[in-house]
Amino acid sequence: MKIAILIANAYGMGGTIRTVFNLAGGLAARHEVEVVSLDQHREAPFFPPPPGVRLVPLVPKDEPDPAPEAAGRLERRRRQRRAAVVPGSEARRNPVYDDHRLRAVRDYLRRSDADVVMGTRPGINLLIARWAPSRMLRIGQEHIHLEGHAADVRAAIRTAYPRLDGVVVLTEADRAAYAGFLGMSGGRLRAMPNSLPSGAYPRSTQDNPIIVAAGRMSPIKQYPKLLDAFALVVERHPEWRLRIYGGGKKDERLREKITGMGLSNQVALMGRTKDLTGELAKASLLAVSSRTEGFGMTIIEGFSVGVPAVSFDCPHGPREIIDHGRNGLLVPHQDVAALGAGLLRLVEDRDERLRMAEAAVASAADYDVTAITRRWEELLEERTAAKRRGLRWRPAPG
Repeated sequence: MKIAILIANAYGMGGTIRTVFNLAGGLAARHEVEVVSLDQHREAPFFPPPPGVRLVPLVPKDEPDPAPEAAGRLERRRRQRRAAVVPGSEARRNPVYDDHRLRAVRDYLRRSDADVVMGTRPGINLLIARWAPSRMLRIGQEHIHLEGHAADVRAAIRTAYPRLDGVVVLTEADRAAYAGFLGMSGGRLRAMPNSLPSGAYPRSTQDNPIIVAAGRMSPIKQYPKLLDAFALVVERHPEWRLRIYGGGKKDERLREKITGMGLSNQVALMGRTKDLTGELAKASLLAVSSRTEGFGMTIIEGFSVGVPAVSFDCPHGPREIIDHGRNGLLVPHQDVAALGAGLLRLVEDRDERLRMAEAAVASAADYDVTAITRRWEELLEERTAAKRRGLRWRPAPG
């Protein structure tokens, strides 16, 4: 089958882009796959597309909007109707929902010969629900948990997602939340974890006194709290270092806090990297200080190179990946002292780190792209068959 995956910007760097490329690469082994990017802000993508995957910029870099500035009354109404599909908070959060790109998405969906079209964030899922022809299998992916969406987005989801042929979320906790919110039963709603590409991974020796954290510089990652937790480690083990990987505009304030805490020799902001697993393999521990996680991709990437995780037991992702005491530690949510104590426990016990590292590598096998791709193929086959039989989404009784 031909599968089209729509994403806001495949040319940037971030967890959603990596996971979409992983899935696309897995599906491309037996299907025709294209990743359709609403935006293109650079000539070449930060992450190269997998072999066999076609990358399609919907609006190529620097392409001007062909619509005249002085539109007639009919065109202005059309613009308003297009804009109304995407809720205001979603449009403000992501600049790809301008009228030029909305028209491009609509036209792409109308002319595409894809058998399956997938969205990767709520705004795109809403566009697919509204504009994708019924001949396509229409799948919405969610990479953010339900309560992470603004009220207007949740309202639009409640109205529009029943038009989709399937909705895929990352965790069982979020599947239960969406099931209750949408009153949905049956096979249209699935939990599907992110995947790891197949191949040989480097392996941590567990000898380097390095703790690593990774993810965009945003308040949700709570790196200031991680600094406070790491300070408890440095107090007893000043030879240990913390490396934080990620991009964003919030790093200057974090640098000031690092300096103010006297940690300039122990903490380094490493910026972006195209080889996160290679960098993780240089460390001995992964720290997760997030307020919430949609999934926790860096945790399974750390597992793949034998690096246990110490994480807040934040909503959704980590608690479904980390088996406390076996491949990492879960500590009470928002308890900075507990996060520091968890890190300190494994810093001081190399034997326990080695035991957890072995368990982490074994756990990573559950997320191999081959196994996850097969689950996706089963879902697509099942939903295609159901669509042909004319099954409709019916709210759960009561």
